[in-house]
Amino acid sequence: MDENVFETAYGGRAARGSAIAATPWEIGRAQPVVEELYGFGAFSGHVLDAGCGTGENALFLAAQGHKVTGVDVAPSAVETARRKAAERGLSADFTVADATRSLGDDGSVDTALDCGLLHSLRPEHRAGYLAALHRVCRPEALAHVLCFSDRVRFDFAGGPRLFDEPTVRGVFGPDWALVHLETATLTALFPGGERDLPCWLATARRS
Repeated sequence: MDENVFETAYGGRAARGSAIAATPWEIGRAQPVVEELYGFGAFSGHVLDAGCGTGENALFLAAQGHKVTGVDVAPSAVETARRKAAERGLSADFTVADATRSLGDDGSVDTALDCGLLHSLRPEHRAGYLAALHRVCRPEALAHVLCFSDRVRFDFAGGPRLFDEPTVRGVFGPDWALVHLETATLTALFPGGERDLPCWLATARRS
């Protein structure tokens, strides 16, 4: 993964004009789609937040009583997530790791959440990430993955990868069964205010 890109963004040191000069997915609260998934009973047991950023989704789930582990490649993001947990009196574990190599102890996770990590990976890194996700999840665990749709229009080059429907359906491979796929949105904060960006929400079950 591009560790330095995300670390400089979270640390406020990205160069102007960089594809990730800011962190617009950090909206100061859990993503609405995560709150909706919780309302549908989509999380159970030990929850992994892969690519947790500064922890808002993980902390929302921790506040609902879940055991939660957040993993991110950027030390600055993880440090901020830990500080938020302490300030809010919430119990959640946050770890610095490269998700394309390891996401934690094998077979320890009941539900995984990926709210924008998959679309940040280069295509050649997806297999390593999905293998790591498979290892950390227990058999029959569910993974909820939110990734940008090809209906998104960005005004800069080198940004997140966009997915059409066939690509989303084929991304998981034989180790996962796609349970559900629908359109959704990721809320992002830009200078002009919040925008809801078109995404796919895929739920897959680990074999």
